[in-house]
Amino acid sequence: ALKDIFITEGIRTTCASKILANFIPPYDGTAVRKLKEQGAVIVGKLNMDEFAMGSSNENSAHGPVRNPWNMECVPGGSSGGSAACVAARQVPASLGTDTGGSIRQPASHCGVVGLKPTYGRVSRYGVIAFALSLDQVGPVARNVRDCGIMLQAVAGHDPADSTSVDIPVPDYLAELEGGVKGMKIGLPQEYFVAGLDPEVKQAVEQVVEQYRELGAEIVDVSLPHTRFAVSCYYLIATAEASSNLARYDGVRFGERVDPGKGLIDMYTATRSQGFGDEVKRRIMLGTYALSSGYYDAYYLKAQKVRTLIRNDFLSAFNEVDCILTPVAPTPAFALGDKTADPLQMYLSDIFTLSANLAGI
Repeated sequence: ALKDIFITEGIRTTCASKILANFIPPYDGTAVRKLKEQGAVIVGKLNMDEFAMGSSNENSAHGPVRNPWNMECVPGGSSGGSAACVAARQVPASLGTDTGGSIRQPASHCGVVGLKPTYGRVSRYGVIAFALSLDQVGPVARNVRDCGIMLQAVAGHDPADSTSVDIPVPDYLAELEGGVKGMKIGLPQEYFVAGLDPEVKQAVEQVVEQYRELGAEIVDVSLPHTRFAVSCYYLIATAEASSNLARYDGVRFGERVDPGKGLIDMYTATRSQGFGDEVKRRIMLGTYALSSGYYDAYYLKAQKVRTLIRNDFLSAFNEVDCILTPVAPTPAFALGDKTADPLQMYLSDIFTLSANLAGI
């Protein structure tokens, strides 16, 4: 099954937005085409946060997604449908996208495996854009092996995507047999701070002990600039979103709402009625960050901080083979718990944003 952000030939693709309510693409995106070529059967499109903007899958024109383990809780977002359908055993695997944790966080909340590949590993041709320097396509499945099978099918260079890297695709399944004995696993202390739910902390500590028993060496590492990740991300991502979503104006793309009072009124009515509240909030944030007089103070500074975050990870990976962190600061929370407080919702991705900013 496919997150409804993937272009699918002859099948309605809405990105969970009213503005694309009747969009039927004339072609398949690269990831979709590759799956079909490998013999995959596409059984349906999956609900999501509108234009992939959200952490709970409550920002959808189709209504919220519920967590199959507890129907009163969120599944995470924005790929909530991708995780929920796998957890509910409706499909063995699905495709999602991850801009700041949108595969990993819902996979965690739904008790399945989600993988955000390294930036450029999977083509984004035919994926409706949110933030082009952050978006990445990845699989959700019941186990690591199935995730590897999915990634093997969709990974690889694509001339149609200028950000797709021309590097040979390794045999992911062959890498699964080695075990973790002798591996150095980094534990960043910046991720174990006030606000981390005791239940989450305990779960991570149990995993650490399991790795120790399997022969891995646990090493403390430092990622000092990740404390700026949330503010950095919400400047860069919203700035890119305001640019990418400018095309949905009722003339170039999107359902037109025309009150008959002129072009500007048509633009205003189309975007006001076509976009949901969270999408409009992020467009306004991004437009402000890119506006004259604020570009250097906000957007440019965020890009500099992004470089520092990337350097932190590169330095850490000189010392360890992998880094282990919590996925979310809390377990899955109740539907409606955080919708009135955008900042609390944004903090749901505090542990996942850094990987997208670093491009790892």
